[in-house]
Amino acid sequence: MTRRKIAIKKIENVAARQVAFSKRRKGLFKKAKELSTLCDAEIALLVFSASGKLFDYASTSTRQVIERRNLYSDVNLVKSYQLSQELQVEGEYFKLNKEIEEKTLEIRQLNGEDLQGLSVKDLRKLEHLLSTSLHRISKAKVEVIEQENNILKKKEDELKEENQRLKKLIKSMEENQRLDQAQWLEDEQYQPSNTSPATRLLFP
Repeated sequence: MTRRKIAIKKIENVAARQVAFSKRRKGLFKKAKELSTLCDAEIALLVFSASGKLFDYASTSTRQVIERRNLYSDVNLVKSYQLSQELQVEGEYFKLNKEIEEKTLEIRQLNGEDLQGLSVKDLRKLEHLLSTSLHRISKAKVEVIEQENNILKKKEDELKEENQRLKKLIKSMEENQRLDQAQWLEDEQYQPSNTSPATRLLFP
């Protein structure tokens, strides 16, 4: 007699559902016990019925198995995070390395190297880059020259001011010297004579 297949769907009859639950729960626990005994596996099963009643089986201790499972989950979470970070860093490294290679090739091509195999479109793009670069260099050169000219102009103005200051100082010193000489001559001219007539004869 062929065994009739049971459709895997919810059993609508409550009594039949309870009977099926009891039979299959016992069969499940029996298989778990056999697996634990035959393979030395640590097993814990938790089953809640439709009414909320708990049925459990553990080869050692349900709490111990759950704690081991939680610890394993935390370790795997850390490992997964580390692996994700390593992959992200590795991806950034390859991306950066590719950009460096592309920029290095671009610089070599701007210097007239490694031009073999370039299409007309690529050469026009390179020509545009050169034109843009030359424009920027020319602009930067003008800015540097203007800055240098401003510095030189400032130094020139400072030298002119210093020169004017020195001229005024020299002029003031000359004027003071002239006044001192005039005063000395005036003092000599009006200085009274204390020499005797005999002395004047000996020393005319």
